[in-house]
Amino acid sequence: MTDDQSSIDPRPKSWIDKIAQVFSDEPTDTKSLLELLRNAEQDQVLDADALGIIEGALQVSSMQVRDIMIPRSQVVTVAADLTLNEILDAVSKASHSRFPVVGENVDNVMGILLAKDLLPLLQSENQEKFEIKDIVRPATFVPESKTLNVLLKEFRETRQHMAIVIDEYGSVCGVVTIEDVLEQIVGEIEDEFDVDDDSYIKKFDEDNYIVKALTPVGEFNEYFDTEFSDQEFTTIGGLVLQQFGHIPERSESVEIGPFLITVLNADSRQIKLLKVSSAPEAQA
Repeated sequence: MTDDQSSIDPRPKSWIDKIAQVFSDEPTDTKSLLELLRNAEQDQVLDADALGIIEGALQVSSMQVRDIMIPRSQVVTVAADLTLNEILDAVSKASHSRFPVVGENVDNVMGILLAKDLLPLLQSENQEKFEIKDIVRPATFVPESKTLNVLLKEFRETRQHMAIVIDEYGSVCGVVTIEDVLEQIVGEIEDEFDVDDDSYIKKFDEDNYIVKALTPVGEFNEYFDTEFSDQEFTTIGGLVLQQFGHIPERSESVEIGPFLITVLNADSRQIKLLKVSSAPEAQA
């Protein structure tokens, strides 16, 4: 056997060998690292999903809380002086699991209310003695300049899922959740309110439906046996937007015909997801 022949390794390369080959030229910065990883994906060393997660993980180290936080104007809070029934009503309409509890103004955050902590009170015989301070959890405060990788580490260490974001003057400017951070890494995380890609409408319970804003008015009419016109707007989101007269924020509601429609998801440009319930007059 010649020297050249003896130097040839007949064994197929393992995925470790392939990755080692990719990094034979060591990257000197994030840009060159990403270039190597994308080349590895093209060579089928990494699949597209794995590459996306790695890119997201690298991205969070350069992003700050202010980049992903829910701004103060869109935060659904619970006033500390509300009665138990008023709090239950607000929580059920908002469809969130955590709420900052505030005093006289939003800057006076007393803690975080977990919706699940209200459940034992529904069967309590001492509802008149209810005080929200007895069930709120301590609030975590973070500066808007904190990087997301550091925030994620703190979330994991403290087992917190929500933090109150403050600006350089100590004023509340929004909230951020662990889900917001994780979505920067793995993409949007679906929850019980999300609707399958191949459908527009999902029945949530006996009285509530989750509807994509892009649902054609005709399909909405067929599902709910209504007769809304599609001459001016072709989607239910356009119809709702007309009723509001502005781009609504999350948890804003409007009555249209026999329905109370609540915005579950929206950004500064468009409505994305709606909750459709019977209007109070229809329930009476």
